Amino acid sequence: MKPTVWKLIPTDDTEAERLHAELKIPLLFCKLLLQRGIRTREDASIFFRHDLSNTHNPFLMKDMDKAVERLDHALQSGERILLYGDYDVDGTTSVALMYAFLSGFYANLDYYLPNRDKEGYGVSIQGVEYARETGCTLIIAMDCGIKAHKAIDLAKGYGIDFIVCDHHLPEGGVPDAVACLDPKREDCGYPYKELSGCGVSFKLAQGFALQHNMPSEELASLLDLVAVSTACDIVHMTGENRIFAHFGMQRLNRSPRIGLWAIAQKTNRPYPLDISDVVFGIGPMINAAGRLADAREAVRLLLSVDKNSALDYAGQLVQRNKDRRQMDQSTAEAAQHLFKMKSDWQTRKSTVLFDPNWHKGIIGIVASRMVEAFHKPTVILTESNGKAVGSARSVAGFDLYSALQECEDLFYTFGGHAHAAGVQLPLENIEAFEERFEQVVGRTILPEIENPQMDVSAVLRLEEVNADFWKMLKRFEPFGPHNNNPLFWAKSVFNSGKSRLLENNHVKLSLQQEGSNVVCNGIGFGLGKKYEAVEGGPFDILFHIREEEWQGYRSLGLYVKDIRKSSA
Repeated sequence: MKPTVWKLIPTDDTEAERLHAELKIPLLFCKLLLQRGIRTREDASIFFRHDLSNTHNPFLMKDMDKAVERLDHALQSGERILLYGDYDVDGTTSVALMYAFLSGFYANLDYYLPNRDKEGYGVSIQGVEYARETGCTLIIAMDCGIKAHKAIDLAKGYGIDFIVCDHHLPEGGVPDAVACLDPKREDCGYPYKELSGCGVSFKLAQGFALQHNMPSEELASLLDLVAVSTACDIVHMTGENRIFAHFGMQRLNRSPRIGLWAIAQKTNRPYPLDISDVVFGIGPMINAAGRLADAREAVRLLLSVDKNSALDYAGQLVQRNKDRRQMDQSTAEAAQHLFKMKSDWQTRKSTVLFDPNWHKGIIGIVASRMVEAFHKPTVILTESNGKAVGSARSVAGFDLYSALQECEDLFYTFGGHAHAAGVQLPLENIEAFEERFEQVVGRTILPEIENPQMDVSAVLRLEEVNADFWKMLKRFEPFGPHNNNPLFWAKSVFNSGKSRLLENNHVKLSLQQEGSNVVCNGIGFGLGKKYEAVEGGPFDILFHIREEEWQGYRSLGLYVKDIRKSSA
């Protein structure tokens, strides 16, 4: 692994002092605001005061009027409606959200999620055939569909209309659907472009509710699903997304839907839950259904109305996730071994690996593990139905989607974002793709992002970590991309005498700092190899702050991300 660079995020001290004078909050938090592009009292007020009235009118989205009109016509005519979603967290929460919303006043509904192995990502021909066979005349495609030209054309020939709710980049224009809701359309003037697929689906529900003067609670009850999708799909935690996530997390903690409550119970997540509990606890359980079995299992759980059956469903997903973890660990080890067999592995700018026996459901996780291990843009490929299918993951600062665009002549299909993508290509093109991708990455990756980097918000002394500090820091939640959980740097700390090495390469820390009697406890996951620095004298740490609860007692702890010896 390349050495990690610790880099303080540059902040204009003069601007911070000005904001400090205006807001009358501690200077450090003014610097955190500036790091988020918040420079005025008005912007700070909007940032700190979550208000659903600060979200945008759904009819600002291109085709929203057409979508609401077509949905209204289907309901009045008694048409059978098929809710179609991708098999990941964003897709399953989208289907659950739309089903929960419509089923409150309409019964002629069905839902469909493609089989990851047999059908792959997106709107499949099999899905369209299912709609025809079951008498559906309207399909609402969520978290997919913006590239489904062929499937939507086929459906149109059958007399089946499509409403697309997607957030991926269109390709070759938008398909011939009745309505294509996608803020990333070039001709869409919607002010906020970073919604999740479930977020776009929520806007459709919001548009319908506004048109029919429905009670606000009908929509508020859906926000826990929007929060889960927003957190797990790694979209920007800014603007509308942050507002939706805030109120969604409130609902998740105060009156969660039974399915989400059951997952929290089965994964032993203590309340109150935060975004990291969703990303690392709830999300993997929902994803486990689509990775190794049938994504409809996750939708059934999310729509559960009985606690006992929900706990049973959740227990099944927990077991599937355990199976998934064992599989992805062994596959990641095999992938690392395969990569190191390449004579030039240390100098390569990218990683492309293929094994026909790797399980399609876990190659995305394996790609992420490879990025963690080698810090290179990575594509992991396996074979499915005579094609090479792959998941790609990027390093921070490198636009993966743009790099794949330069290889698109080698693909059947591809899609995704700057940080994650999926590809399908002929088996005979794998070698050419590996060579082309390496050339593209080598030509376009910036030298400063070739080493892993941790962006540090501020230097902080341990005695500053107290209840008042935590109360102010919580006002920056919910955290996520573009509103990251601040990473702090404590210098010249030392072991109080109670730190110890744990199993599984983890470290339990009990720390002090010169000139202070304050002792801070923390945990460092996967930092066992750096325990020598803890025993050897003063050292520096990078850490997040997290509230912990044990037997009803709450305390602040350090979530340590890196350790290194203090410089002289």
